[in-house]
Amino acid sequence: MSTDVNHTGDTGNTDTAVEAAAGAQDDDTRHRSAIGQLLGSIAHNPKALTGAAILGLFVVVAVFAPLIAPYDPHATDYGRGVGPSGAHWLGTTTYGQDVFSQLVYGTRQSLLIAFLVGGVATVVSALIGVGAAYVGNLVDHGLSLLTDIFLVIPGLPLLIVISSYIRGGGIMVMVGVIAVTSWAYGARQFRAQALSLRNREFLDAARVRGERTSYTVVFEILPTMSGLLVANFLGAAVYGVLAVAGLQFIGLGDITSISWGSMMHWAENNEALQAGTPLWDLAPGLCIALLGASFSLINYAFDEVSNPALRPPRRRRVRGDRKEVAGATTVQQA
Repeated sequence: MSTDVNHTGDTGNTDTAVEAAAGAQDDDTRHRSAIGQLLGSIAHNPKALTGAAILGLFVVVAVFAPLIAPYDPHATDYGRGVGPSGAHWLGTTTYGQDVFSQLVYGTRQSLLIAFLVGGVATVVSALIGVGAAYVGNLVDHGLSLLTDIFLVIPGLPLLIVISSYIRGGGIMVMVGVIAVTSWAYGARQFRAQALSLRNREFLDAARVRGERTSYTVVFEILPTMSGLLVANFLGAAVYGVLAVAGLQFIGLGDITSISWGSMMHWAENNEALQAGTPLWDLAPGLCIALLGASFSLINYAFDEVSNPALRPPRRRRVRGDRKEVAGATTVQQA
């Protein structure tokens, strides 16, 4: 009798484990197909293609900067305040540096900071937001309180205050400062999304298998939020580009390095617009605007793909409708 009961219990446990494994495989297949559909929809979106083309151009310039720039960006022996010419496409600075060469090399730091800020802020937001929603209880209350505190603190004044205390830091210091002031809003979004998934079947299967909380958050929940992850990364990258340029422009960043923000800082200090070298100031500003626009266009495209309500209405086929109406009229007359 007891043997039959034990055998029945073992069979039930085996069935539960098999169902959990099958559910895990189905969830993995579903995650992959969702990501594939998302990427396929993005590839046919004009906004995404435009933003990707602009971003790709900047990436190529940053990677092949030594081959594209005609001169050393630090050299000061090309004439002071020379206008645009065949030798110097954008002219020279009042220190005798080639503006185009500085613009090309400045792409490297701007892109690096954008990707680093986007990555760090997204990781922090996702782990805090999803972890708080999945664990719940006191952990959720504590992390939500921390998120609310960072949300109510004005970001720009906090960014300026922190940067003024650590003035002269390197790239990683600037990335850390900007990421600290940009993760809270994304964490709130991730928490809200994770709360809606908290009692789904694939998470119950993970609990039955005895998976750790960290594994469940990273490999079970986050793959279902691919659209939100990309959108958060792109938004943080735009914020990073504008924030580092603004800090360098007012002299709180690393103004000794070659970057778009430092170019605008020195151009403003030397009154480039009045001194006859406007491209020294306008060219990096235009590049900052284009880089921010590329991230924003890709972000808008992801929003439209992930949320059908944001998609623009399609134009109706007038000719096809007319043919159908004419055919229906002919049938009725017959």
